[in-house]
Amino acid sequence: MNVLILGAGGREHAFSLKLLESKKVKQLFVAPGNAGTHKIATNININPTDFEAVKKTVLENDIKMVLVGPEAPLVEGVHDFFLADNALKNIPVIGPKKDGALLEGSKDFSKKFMLKHGVPTARYQSFTKENLTAGFAFLETLAPPFVLKADGLAGGKGVLILNSLEEAKLELEEMVSNQKFGAASSTVVVEEFLKGIELSVFVLTDGKNYKILPSAKDYKRIGEGDAGLNTGGMGAISPVPFADAAFLNKVEELVVKPTIAGLQKDGIDYRGFIFIGLMNDNGNPSVVEYNVRMGDPETEVVLPRIDSDLFDLFEGVANQNLHEKSFSVTSKTATTVMLVSGGYPEAYQKNKEITGVETVEESIVFHAGTSIVDKKVFTSGGRVMAITSFGDSMEEALAKSYRSIDKIQFENMNYRKDIGFDLL
Repeated sequence: MNVLILGAGGREHAFSLKLLESKKVKQLFVAPGNAGTHKIATNININPTDFEAVKKTVLENDIKMVLVGPEAPLVEGVHDFFLADNALKNIPVIGPKKDGALLEGSKDFSKKFMLKHGVPTARYQSFTKENLTAGFAFLETLAPPFVLKADGLAGGKGVLILNSLEEAKLELEEMVSNQKFGAASSTVVVEEFLKGIELSVFVLTDGKNYKILPSAKDYKRIGEGDAGLNTGGMGAISPVPFADAAFLNKVEELVVKPTIAGLQKDGIDYRGFIFIGLMNDNGNPSVVEYNVRMGDPETEVVLPRIDSDLFDLFEGVANQNLHEKSFSVTSKTATTVMLVSGGYPEAYQKNKEITGVETVEESIVFHAGTSIVDKKVFTSGGRVMAITSFGDSMEEALAKSYRSIDKIQFENMNYRKDIGFDLL
């Protein structure tokens, strides 16, 4: 069967490698893909939110399943587009329709959903420029730090955590009145700060049944010791050492089950991944946010740990018999370290030649922001590659990743040397 993956990052390269392990996958296409997917699949240079171009690709290449990597096509309704088109409606799309994608597309919607269905989360209220004064009053009821979240998609930049009440008021006004994050911040969610250690739990669901995938923890800050600006993610660990069976059982009972039941009660036919960002507060889970796809770089440590046939699981999602599919995970630890362009997450240079990748032997190199020109690989994004390794311990896996990194070079390469530091 021919499969199309929409997306261009390390997540999509990880999906590609995993799907190609399946005997059921005949040909794999990735749109637009990167230098890593170019080597193992057929890249199609289209924008994943250009649905007419996606349709043309699907029909020309006899695609029988579509996996959506990033959130934007889901929020914009790619699944609904397929269902409304007679030529596409019988091709399964792995990823929720527009109503389910609101869990990520609107922070206000997701918070209302959590409260409605009893999912533990931080106290909050939502504000627009029309009720800005009420927003100021609500901020005064909270203890610092103050959390402000743009309601819509803001490319991972729409969340502010501020220690000063005055600064929080100024930023709230800047977001709703002056559209600091564009239309995404015309509504802003203000919530209390959750204390604890953050982690992610990933669920694959067919709308009725679900599989809980391995837990992971990623590292967002550019600097060591979790300092500096937020990025799309500098590395990840799976499993999370403190997420033991007792804690994950609480997550299933208090978060996963009410989330799946809530979607059914609200008439949302949700088929795909739910990425649950959690805070572990003294052994109790509280939801920070939902995402409606797999995370990146978490995918690069979660998927390699799954022993099962991923395509078989996706067929279970499409046919709503996921509960009948076998599912197993290795006990080994997986770690990934992200190589980024100098200057990232601010201004950075592109088109730097990457060498040494072919000499890496004890790690998996997942391409993210890379391109291929005349058989040479160049940087094309801020986050360039994720170097994933296995070990019987986190320390062993990380040592392998760092040894592999020593073999790779490109101008102004940067990476964190302390991934997992807070878990040792």
